[in-house]
Amino acid sequence: MDKQLRRSVSDKMVAGVCSGLGNYLGIDPVVVRLVWALATLFSMGTGILVYIVAWIVIPEE
Repeated sequence: MDKQLRRSVSDKMVAGVCSGLGNYLGIDPVVVRLVWALATLFSMGTGILVYIVAWIVIPEE
């Protein structure tokens, strides 16, 4: 079975982007959320824009 990047429907905080990415990479979604939050802080909010784009581009499960 092919591994596909999909937004999670069951394990989501906002849109399921981080949990879908965590499932795709095989790591805990909490780690992805923490890294994303830190990247957003250090990039002065650019992570929010990237999250919104990912929300639109990545399909749901």
